[in-house]
Amino acid sequence: MVSKELLKPNVLFIAVDDLRVQYGSYDFDKALTPNIDALSRQGVAFTKAYSNVPVCGASRASMLTGVRPTINRFVAFESAEKVAPWAPSIAKVFTDNGYTAYSLGKVFNNLTDHASDWSEFPWRPKGAKNEDLTTGNKKQDALLSRHDYLTPDNIKMAKKGVKNHPAFESADVADDAYKNGKVAQRAISDLQRLKKAGKPFFLAVGLKKPHLPFNAPSKYWDLYDESNIQLTKTPQRAKNAPAQAEHNWNELRNYGHDGTMPKKGTMPDDMAKKLIHGYHAATSYSDALVGQILAQLTALDLDDNTIVVLWGDHGWSLGEHSHWAKHSSYDVTNHIPLIIKVPGMTKGVFADGLVESVDIFPTLTELAGLPAPSSLQGDSLVPMLKDPNVKVNEAVFPRWKNADSIRTEQYFYTEWRAKPGGKGKGKGKSTKVVARMLFDHSVDPRETNNVAEKSIYADVVKNLHQQLATHIAQVETD
Repeated sequence: MVSKELLKPNVLFIAVDDLRVQYGSYDFDKALTPNIDALSRQGVAFTKAYSNVPVCGASRASMLTGVRPTINRFVAFESAEKVAPWAPSIAKVFTDNGYTAYSLGKVFNNLTDHASDWSEFPWRPKGAKNEDLTTGNKKQDALLSRHDYLTPDNIKMAKKGVKNHPAFESADVADDAYKNGKVAQRAISDLQRLKKAGKPFFLAVGLKKPHLPFNAPSKYWDLYDESNIQLTKTPQRAKNAPAQAEHNWNELRNYGHDGTMPKKGTMPDDMAKKLIHGYHAATSYSDALVGQILAQLTALDLDDNTIVVLWGDHGWSLGEHSHWAKHSSYDVTNHIPLIIKVPGMTKGVFADGLVESVDIFPTLTELAGLPAPSSLQGDSLVPMLKDPNVKVNEAVFPRWKNADSIRTEQYFYTEWRAKPGGKGKGKGKSTKVVARMLFDHSVDPRETNNVAEKSIYADVVKNLHQQLATHIAQVETD
């Protein structure tokens, strides 16, 4: 029998949609995540990990190809295969090197994106068969099925129209009643199938919650007392923030919740508490599913030869800076959870160096001993996995639409450039900076005061501007 040390390592990659960081300086109650916490004790938790773009589709396309976003590439929900056809996906690299690769749930945002790179067509669950979810309107029925409502009141509310869809749901059901739970059950059965096959595998599992709507079995809502939920202490806009930094959090407002969601202005405190309660419940739900998947990995005696990665595709605002949802250039929507467990390597530590999503692909190819495509634009984190005190990146580079950011150990700096085409139409490059935002995390970790125009920070802004310009010029020519 071949010893396990000589076998190629398996990879279990778990992507959790809209999962914000549960550690750091954010000043609100944290969700209960005992299984994710346990995983961090078995591996390395990266405390300064950042998404390269704060929206699901683009973030996933970038990470799964190892290619950075630009003002014209990976902006929102484009297909990676169409936007960057020259960049192989991580699934392609693993299958080309003898691995079986499965995609379960939401991995790439677009189901057909790089679909042929996997060993089987990517799998996603179907919603519960429920005639009450049928309206006769094709678009409306598709949304109802995707949003996975189960309670009669929510089904009735949602059938009134797209703008009435509920933002949250608590249902007295089993974990696998919702699609999220079905993904975990499929992962468990596929682990059993992969164990029997005896080949090295790359299993990608996409858990949808805590993405809106915040639907979760009641037992996860019951973990929290809503009356004790604390609202953020920084609900106001950052002082001196430019107009470009603001957004209307339409992603959340579009869940009209039968007219109770405000169409404009700030969020009422009672609704804010309900939403935070729902976000925490949905987070604890996915945490429980992570635990179920990891328990199966151990039960099958696969854990001592399987690399486990848990990754959040971007952060999420729960009222900070008067924002909700993602789609911004603040730390809270770009800062992400990232845990990597490698059998035989460092475990139970926090690595405080800066890392970003594009670093994951080269990390996994190095750990698996596979050739890295020349298209990769990130850096391997293996040195940090061996020694968490090592620094791989001096800076990381999130971006959103026409805003490019640089995050260093001390600063988070953003520049908004004039949109190509003058009025945002067409494609192209632009170097004209129309707004800036700078936060000094050494004195302002909650990002309450934009100091970009303060004279004492003039040299800092000049230096960060130059670093950002060099970075943009490089990635836009790649």
